[in-house]
Amino acid sequence: MSGFRFPSAFTILFVLIAIVAALTWVIPAGQYDRAYNEALGGDAPVPGTYHHVEPDPQGWVDVLMAPIEGLYDPFEGTAQAIDIALFVLIIGGFLAVLTRTGAIDAGIGWLLHHLKGREILMIPILMTAFAAGGTTYGMAEESLAFYAIVIPVMIRAGYDAMTGVAVILLGAGIGTMGSTFNAFATVIASNAAGTTIQDGLILRFVILVLSLLAGIAFVMRYASRVKADNSRSVVADQMAEHRRHFLKAGGADTLPEFTRMRGIILLLFALTFAIMLWGVITQDWWMGEMSALFLGMAILVWVIGRFAKETSFGEAEFIDTFIDGARDLLGVALIIGVARGIVVVMDNGMITDTILNALESLFGGWGEIGFINLMFGVNVVLSFLVPSSSGLAVLAMPILAPLSDFAGVGRELTVTAYQSASGWVNLFNPTFAVVMGGLAIGRIAYDKWLRFVAPLLLILAVIIMASLSLSAAVLDPTDPAGPATSAPTATETPAAAE
Repeated sequence: MSGFRFPSAFTILFVLIAIVAALTWVIPAGQYDRAYNEALGGDAPVPGTYHHVEPDPQGWVDVLMAPIEGLYDPFEGTAQAIDIALFVLIIGGFLAVLTRTGAIDAGIGWLLHHLKGREILMIPILMTAFAAGGTTYGMAEESLAFYAIVIPVMIRAGYDAMTGVAVILLGAGIGTMGSTFNAFATVIASNAAGTTIQDGLILRFVILVLSLLAGIAFVMRYASRVKADNSRSVVADQMAEHRRHFLKAGGADTLPEFTRMRGIILLLFALTFAIMLWGVITQDWWMGEMSALFLGMAILVWVIGRFAKETSFGEAEFIDTFIDGARDLLGVALIIGVARGIVVVMDNGMITDTILNALESLFGGWGEIGFINLMFGVNVVLSFLVPSSSGLAVLAMPILAPLSDFAGVGRELTVTAYQSASGWVNLFNPTFAVVMGGLAIGRIAYDKWLRFVAPLLLILAVIIMASLSLSAAVLDPTDPAGPATSAPTATETPAAAE
């Protein structure tokens, strides 16, 4: 139908809250007994102890209160959603201050200038850089600013606009798909699943490296073929028009100068994520400490930038920039509460365990390998409905993660299956603004993007599913040192013994 627009994630999630509230009137109320799980550091449902309880159907007041309560509702006894939302806002402010200094743009300009005549090397270097942004802070909308820089350079080098779009969209997208400690995917999902981002870190890193190598090889092969024969371009019929349009932009010629101070700021940027990883792994940092780190680094970047004329801006501009950056991510922060509201209604209506019990029966008997691949498939479907990685994490993990206990699979494997599925779908999801925005800037039709990226999508799916399968097969879920968590047994609770 002409003029139809797919509803936003907020609308979808709020409708789901209302639907779930209606279901509390018809789905039988029930609960599992809970027992302390040492590997999780909290209570977990005990298999075989499901029983019916007194129903508590939810009304319209409960629907309206759900997003509010969602922000204060804890994830498996760990951080509250509001802690994560605050962390997201502070990261937004930090990234805005960093961008205001011009350090990132200057760094890209310096790279492009020094690779003249060796432009093919820009592909692995830039894709790795964008993947670093994706795996650490879920680089998405921020990548849109780089299309006007990279595409003209790629066209001048003899490639096409598709190459420039692929470098950015696949680089950042594969990084997000292989998130190691991405605050908007891995951190939120780990909280919702009752695990930490240390759990399963090695597997996620392996998926990231293998997928990135496959993506780089794919784009380099395509770019080399296009340079040798322009007729082999997916957008061969548009290349003349693309040259006229994009070469007016100037590419790297319009970027700020790369100075020593901007180089120091880029080092601080990398150091911030290194410190965060060190703190989380060795010092048991979580939301409060990580928020303080990014706030402190935002101030430090501004203070250091004050020593150089080209990066200097005043105290008032610093505050305004930080607030503007936080405002840009306000939607991400709020969607965490809205998505969590669905789980609040389910919990209050006493149907969460009923649904879990039904899924336990449905997914039972698949074995570890079948189960984890089924989790990947389920999250692929859900990702089309909820393209927001943070929204999907809060929505899906409280239900899917406990299923891992029943299947004898570590919860962090389910977290990895979720984030891999979400990232994979968002490489081509037509409801994802970053995909459609990037293609619009590159003047590339969606069907041509699908034709270009389809072989790589198949390769990435094989990498993900093979990695998940191997991990599920060889890792012992009862070993606290491994990336899996132990499932509680029926003997851990008096109720179960009865």
